[in-house]
Amino acid sequence: MRITTALLMASTAIISTPAFAQDTAPADAVAAAAGAEIIVFGRGETRQVQEIAARDIVTLTPGTNALKAIEKLPSVNFQSSDPFGNYEWSQRVTIRSFNQNQLGFTFDGIPLGDMSYGNHNGLHITRAVSSENIGNVRVSQGAGSLGTQSTNNLGGTVETFSMDPTGEFGAQGNFTYGSNDTIRAFARLNLGTRDGVRGYVSYGYGSTDKWKGQGVQDQHMGNAKVVIPVGEAKIDGWLSYSDRREQDYQDMSKNMIERLGYDWDNSYPDYARAIDYASRLNDVDRFSNSGGSPFPDGLYDYSGAPVAGGQVYPGNVTSADDAYYDAAGLRKDWLGAIGLTTPIGENATFKLKGYYHNNSGMGLWATPYTVSPNGVPMSVRTTEYDMDRIGVFGSVDYTLGIQNLSVGGWYENNKFHQARRFYAFASRTDPGLSFRDYPKNPFATQWEFDFTTDTFQYHVQDKIDLGMITINLGWKGFSVTNKADAIVQATFPEGKIKVQDWFQPHAGFAVELSPQAEVFGGFTQVTRAFASATTAGPFSTNQAGFDAIRDSLKPETSDTFELGLRYHNPVFNGVLGAYLVNFKNRLDAVSVGSAIQGNPSALQNVGSVRSVGFEAAGDLKLGGGFGVYASYSYTDATYRDDVFDGDGALIAALDGKTVVDSPRHMVRGEINYDDGQRFFRIGGNYMSRRYYNYTNDEPIAGRLIVDASLGYRLTDKIEIQLNATNLFDKKYISTIGSGGFANSGDRQTLLIGAPQQFFATLKTGF
Repeated sequence: MRITTALLMASTAIISTPAFAQDTAPADAVAAAAGAEIIVFGRGETRQVQEIAARDIVTLTPGTNALKAIEKLPSVNFQSSDPFGNYEWSQRVTIRSFNQNQLGFTFDGIPLGDMSYGNHNGLHITRAVSSENIGNVRVSQGAGSLGTQSTNNLGGTVETFSMDPTGEFGAQGNFTYGSNDTIRAFARLNLGTRDGVRGYVSYGYGSTDKWKGQGVQDQHMGNAKVVIPVGEAKIDGWLSYSDRREQDYQDMSKNMIERLGYDWDNSYPDYARAIDYASRLNDVDRFSNSGGSPFPDGLYDYSGAPVAGGQVYPGNVTSADDAYYDAAGLRKDWLGAIGLTTPIGENATFKLKGYYHNNSGMGLWATPYTVSPNGVPMSVRTTEYDMDRIGVFGSVDYTLGIQNLSVGGWYENNKFHQARRFYAFASRTDPGLSFRDYPKNPFATQWEFDFTTDTFQYHVQDKIDLGMITINLGWKGFSVTNKADAIVQATFPEGKIKVQDWFQPHAGFAVELSPQAEVFGGFTQVTRAFASATTAGPFSTNQAGFDAIRDSLKPETSDTFELGLRYHNPVFNGVLGAYLVNFKNRLDAVSVGSAIQGNPSALQNVGSVRSVGFEAAGDLKLGGGFGVYASYSYTDATYRDDVFDGDGALIAALDGKTVVDSPRHMVRGEINYDDGQRFFRIGGNYMSRRYYNYTNDEPIAGRLIVDASLGYRLTDKIEIQLNATNLFDKKYISTIGSGGFANSGDRQTLLIGAPQQFFATLKTGF
């Protein structure tokens, strides 16, 4: 970790002074200091909704995932093992105990799918837009609005919106340097006029060394946006390109942490050590038959008795799964969209947007379970992705007296190609390849599939304004067809499966008690479509299993009830809320063996979940540029059924057990200051214990993490910002479930949170 003396000295000051920075000119800074809101608690909405503005996001280290900004909101649990929240293998977000693939994500209305690591139906928000180009992020902790382009939002939606062009010629540049040789540069050029054609183009590059082990995580990102007025209509366009390459951290278990420590990682760049571990796994028979070591004397000094199977590993290593040679995630994405917004007469508005997304990527692991044909005792195992999505969505909004009617639809065709291949290492002394590059010339293809998903969704909504009372009625429906065609057959199935639910209702109300206070409440029912991939959903089993479930497997559904109170005045902005969620037809895939072995899983409906919770959040302006924010969430999410196999035998006694990765208590708080020139913020993030298996016999302890930032605007064009993450250097487990969840016992499915990190940024513009 190389940090300049100046940065260390400045970072020390952060303990007493954190951040509330702007990415804008002093006029905006003064507005913020005067009380402009950065969090809006959904006034007038009939469901629990919060919105975070750009000026809150930019107080984080530039390039940080916008989802890290929303972790302060009630019931939002965000985790990542890197300080920026960008590392996709580790990044997880849950809301009200619903995991990431049960949430909906959009960018400017464009569906992002579930944003999972092996995303089969979209892409991660950090590959769609640079953080500096985000205008605001809206979080609906319930099921989200009816018009959201999502078929998996059982538990909530996160909608991200790009900032609009300024309509003035100008430029902005940021440069960041910090811990682990982090370097990030960003530049944006604004063009056009306020009343005419306007737009911007930007480019960003970020690179950081891993905070433990060795390796690099970096990304190139280009964005462009244009707005073209055409009479009373408006045409808008978006284009982005991303090239991300991330070398992985090793998944850990509790046992591994106890034996090897928090700083343990993969063996890269120590190729000889990786060969040694793999050889010990693959030469078990020769070792046990000879009664001694099969390795040349002096290759490694080690001691210990043979473990099961006759293996002996050096030091505290007990398995080849303790450390692989290397692993990585590679992703390239193009995303483009063109939209039209135009009035129809005096009372109606028509909106239409078409989009295209192309993705190619790989997940790479050095596996000791498959040897290279040349005798090297390991190979590179890949899961390869190619995706072409094309879609269109639109709506007509019509005002008729006290009624605001909306009718809309969405269609998407998604062609997803997925393959499992193996590539050879060059020799036992030279790997001959880099995990930062796409390998070529596989020696084996285990399986290869084409998936086609056709989605059609519509919604109807009527928002009735009765003065002090607002009533919101409506529904959405969809039909999603998933089809799998084998190119190289293995154990996975071919075939077609469909989910169709044309009526998913919402009813809500908001009652104004006074100009400052309102009561809101509602009910929403949502169905989740199936996934099209070998690694998730009904196609993750074998042909016999798929044939058995294709006509009987039920989609997951949720019924959400909400009731709350909002209050707003120039000094205080807050919300209290309570909810009940009945989640039915829960699907569970049970994997066998370690994650790297890639064994297929069995999918089944395994009962229901009930979540009951309470949420509170408030933002208080103290005057003189000072402010405080706090939120609290209580979540009681439990499984309501035991799990049985097809013969009625008990697999896991889960009735009454707490849902995995669902902390019961979460508390967030921060103190901030901004006088238009100086700004700081310090914030704490506490969560209680979580469980990483279904029977709750393996808990992860609660933890408190503190982040801080501070800055100074030297002129109206130059700003310096300092950030610290994990300020007090807490050792903790961040992500759980990276390798899935077991019914009971320990599992290699944990990732360690980043230690104390410091960053300095210079911002300038004209």
